[in-house]
Amino acid sequence: MTVDLDGPEPLYEQIAAVIAARITDGTYPPRRRVPSEAGICEEFAVSRPTARAAVQLLIERGLVVTVRGKGTYVVDDPRA
Repeated sequence: MTVDLDGPEPLYEQIAAVIAARITDGTYPPRRRVPSEAGICEEFAVSRPTARAAVQLLIERGLVVTVRGKGTYVVDDPRA
C-alpha cells in the first residue's frame, strides 16, 4: 500500500490507512509502538501537521493510544 500524492484522498487519511493495515497484518503488534510523528514525516515525506492528523485519525478509530512522554502504541485488541 502506497501513498498517492495526486489522489483525491487527503494524505493523512492515506497514511492512516497504511499504518492501520500494518496493525492488522501484525507489523505493529498490540502494546508496541508505532512510528513517531517524526518517523512518519521521514517515511512518507510529509509535514508534521499531516503526520499528526494521521495519528489523530488512528486514535479516533480506536487503533492506537498516545502515552504522554512515551509514544503512540497499538491498543491491546485493535480489532475489537
